[in-house]
Amino acid sequence: MFSNFIVALGAVVPLFCLMAIGVFVKLSKLLTETELNHMNRMVFRVFFFFMLFHSIYTADLASTFRPKLMIFGACSVLILFALLMIFIPRIEKDNRRRGVMVQAIFRSNFVIMGVPIVANIFGDENIAVTTMMIAVIIPMYNILAVFALETFRGGKISPLPILAGIVKNPMILGAVSAAALLKLGVHVPAPILKPIGQISAATTPVALIILGASFKLGSVQAHTSQLVKCVLGRLILVPAVVLTLAIILGFRGIDFVTLTAIFAAPTAIVSFAMAQQMNGDADLAGNCVVFSSALSCFTIFCWLLLFKTLGIF
Repeated sequence: MFSNFIVALGAVVPLFCLMAIGVFVKLSKLLTETELNHMNRMVFRVFFFFMLFHSIYTADLASTFRPKLMIFGACSVLILFALLMIFIPRIEKDNRRRGVMVQAIFRSNFVIMGVPIVANIFGDENIAVTTMMIAVIIPMYNILAVFALETFRGGKISPLPILAGIVKNPMILGAVSAAALLKLGVHVPAPILKPIGQISAATTPVALIILGASFKLGSVQAHTSQLVKCVLGRLILVPAVVLTLAIILGFRGIDFVTLTAIFAAPTAIVSFAMAQQMNGDADLAGNCVVFSSALSCFTIFCWLLLFKTLGIF
C-alpha cells in the first residue's frame, strides 16, 4: 500500500510544485500580464510543436500505435459531449452559461496537466503512446467546443475556420511533421535533434509554471451552483464513469494511465479564452479552470492511488 501511495504521490507532487512556482512568480510580480500572455503564446506555438515532433519522431511507432485506445478515447469524448448537450440545458436556463458548462466538463487540460502524469509514472521516454492521443483528442475538443458555444449563443457553425484552426494548431503540425519525416525516411541530424529534445523536455515545466502564474480568482457568488457542478463533473463524475468502463474493457498499464490523463485532468485553460471570444460567461469559465486545476492535484492523486492499489497499472 505504501509503495502505491508513493507512485501516486510522485505523479502529482511535481505538478503541484511547478504550479506553486508559477503562483510565486505571480505574487512576486516578476512577469506582467502582457509578458505572461506572450510567454503563453510562445509555449503554445513553439514548445508544444517541438514536444509533439520529438515524441513522435523518436518513438517506435510499431509498438506505440494503439487503435483500440484511440477509438475508445474518441468515442468517450463524443458520447460525453452528446450527453452534456442534452443534460445541461435541463439544469441551466442561461444560454451564456450552458455552453461554458458543457465545455468545462468535457474538455480537459490533457496536454499541460495530463501528459506530465504519464511521464512522472513511466518516464519521459515512454510518453509516445500518450502524445499520439493528442492528435486524436485535441481536434475533437476544438470542434466540439466551438459547436457548443455557437449553439447556445445562436450563432452559425462555420466548418472552414474550424478546420483551418485545427490544421494550424502547433501540436497537430508537430505530430504530422514528425510522422511525415518518418514515413519518407528523412533523418534529422543529431546536432538538430538534440536541441529539439531539450525544448521538448522544457515544455511541461514551463507550461505548468505559466499555468500557476495565470491563476485569477473571480467572483463566485453569482455562479456558485454552476461552478460546483462543473468541477464535480470534470474531476469526479467523468473519470468515475469513463475509467470504470475502461477497466471493464481491459485497458491496463500506460494505456489506462493515458485515459486517466485525458479524463481526470482539470478543465482546459483555453476554455476561458473561448468563452470570452464567443459571448459565454467568461467569469464562470475562468473559475472552472482555476478551481478544477487547484483541486485536481488532490483528485488525480486519489484516482491514481485507487487504480494502483487495484493493480490496473
